[in-house]
Amino acid sequence: MTTTNTTPNADAASNAATTNAASSVVTATADVVPAHVTGERADFLEALAKHRYFLRFTARDLTDEQAGLRTTPSALCVGGLIKHVTSVERLWVDFILEGPSAMPDFSNWTEADIARRADEYRMLPGETLAGVLAAYEEVARRTDELVATLPDLDGAHPLPKAPWFEADARWSARRVLLHVIAETSQHAGHADIIREALDGAKTMG
Repeated sequence: MTTTNTTPNADAASNAATTNAASSVVTATADVVPAHVTGERADFLEALAKHRYFLRFTARDLTDEQAGLRTTPSALCVGGLIKHVTSVERLWVDFILEGPSAMPDFSNWTEADIARRADEYRMLPGETLAGVLAAYEEVARRTDELVATLPDLDGAHPLPKAPWFEADARWSARRVLLHVIAETSQHAGHADIIREALDGAKTMG
């Protein structure tokens, strides 16, 4: 496990970051909802923006090397978590548009498939934090446009076969978006713990 000692001013810096996070997220959520988008679609956009912001915030002021550090017994790092959430969001939007054909065949995964999935959670040679964040931003824009323009959130597709999915289940676009929000929120919490273990900086608290 790799850790970095906190500085004497770590608590003060953390408190300032908490204040900045709380105030900035208000702006972040307000800016992503077009005036013509209302109701549950506006709620989806606001929730996505809020939890994406907190995930990105865990990477503030990190170097590329720090973004790839494992600071807990977990194999996770801040940059890898952002990569994973980007991949998950991209994949589920593909599912909304194309159905189960857009998803991997989880029932027939090879060792190479498993290795590629593991690489999602790591910063690989040549990858930069700026590049990871830019890819996340691009995927977020695509999702937000879909939320605002999709004709029907009730449209559903059967889920692909996988040990973690209920057999013969169908998910609507609405259900998929709720899943993406939950994934983003969960991994933002993971990233916050990893960042605190790195240098004492916290998103909240």
